[in-house]
Amino acid sequence: MKRRIVLVVYEGFQLLDLAGPADVFAAADLVTRGGYQVEVTAPMAGPVAAQHGVEVAVRTPLREVGGPIDTLVVAGGMTTMTHARDPETLEEIVRLSRAARRTASVCSGAFLLAAAGLLDGRRATTHWLVADKLGAWYPGVTVEPDAIYIRDGDLWTSAGVSAGVDLALALVADDHGHELARRVACGLVVYLHRPGGQSQFSMPMSIPAPRDESLRELQAFIDANPAADLSVPALARRAGMSERHFSRVFTEQTGTSPGRYVERSRADTARRLLEITDHPLDRVARESGLGRPETLYRVFRRHLRVSPGDYRRRFHTKES
Repeated sequence: MKRRIVLVVYEGFQLLDLAGPADVFAAADLVTRGGYQVEVTAPMAGPVAAQHGVEVAVRTPLREVGGPIDTLVVAGGMTTMTHARDPETLEEIVRLSRAARRTASVCSGAFLLAAAGLLDGRRATTHWLVADKLGAWYPGVTVEPDAIYIRDGDLWTSAGVSAGVDLALALVADDHGHELARRVACGLVVYLHRPGGQSQFSMPMSIPAPRDESLRELQAFIDANPAADLSVPALARRAGMSERHFSRVFTEQTGTSPGRYVERSRADTARRLLEITDHPLDRVARESGLGRPETLYRVFRRHLRVSPGDYRRRFHTKES
């Protein structure tokens, strides 16, 4: 029997959140010769516009969708937070989730699942830009911001936008095994298992500016001079403070220790050098203040979850 996949959208949804999983299941349907049936629903039937204006024709509104359902997938989008305040939409999502073998969300669709109470006591992920907000708004959810997708029992959540493809491939692998999912991935020219996590796509230096002007100036100095002596004693002298007082004040005002800030700043410099230059790794390590390629590798694995070489292969932008 075909596995029935129900995809939930709404006005302002992210088109790729729908198209990515739908194409994966459609490709898997071809490979399995009839393994999946994809349906699209929304709060209202009729044309539903994605956030950039492309319209999708929805034949059946949420309230008329019945069970049983194999997999319920809720898309994300710029208007997710608005729909997360609509009790009727949330009630229908809960009803359909109860009729489904498993429930999933793509990107900020996790906010709809969380608002409906479906993620309480669960591990989940979402787009890195709003991961902190998901955890703050729904403290009952354990948010893992670096994950591409997470399975917690019958609940699956994914990172932003194109990660819906990763999620759908994982669902196909769960149904039919990794070899069949690999064939689908090859046909779509995508990774079956994307290397690394969301960190490689996020902005590494998302640290608030200190309130103290002298610390803001010091922060700018660190970012502009990655190869300088940026030890705590040297930074404390530059700030005119004792080491202990400097460490306490810097941590209090930025939310991170001086040493960790310096390492992240140097990693960010190395990231930019890998993107825009052809420098060998030993030069990248020296110019970013990390010293040796071995240190560069360890820092990249710690902060970006990929090796420097893998990062350069995916994000290098220098024209040849």
